Amino acid sequence: MFVRFAVFACALACGSSAFAGPCAPMIDRAQTQVDARIDALAGKGRSAPESTGALRHQQPTPESIARAEQKLGEGFKAEPALVLLAQARKADEAGDMAGCEKALEQLRALAQ
Repeated sequence: MFVRFAVFACALACGSSAFAGPCAPMIDRAQTQVDARIDALAGKGRSAPESTGALRHQQPTPESIARAEQKLGEGFKAEPALVLLAQARKADEAGDMAGCEKALEQLRALAQ
């Protein structure tokens, strides 16, 4: 439940940009898919000791969850997917539709 809340909170924060361009709807769909994969892995995989941030009552981010999952050697490599999403957002904000589409295409290839 806690992980789902963190993923949902990040989706809201990351998905709604004041400078959203024409590629934003595609980025939002891709973010939702990546967040769902992170959530699914976190829900059925092994557990690990709490991080120092968790002990300080800091909310996890999809990035921190992805790093923890990778340290456990589990499935989907979310960190590269999150980097590609950031590249797509940056291109979208700059009005670079081709750059945004390229990053999203690389993301689709990564997910296969």
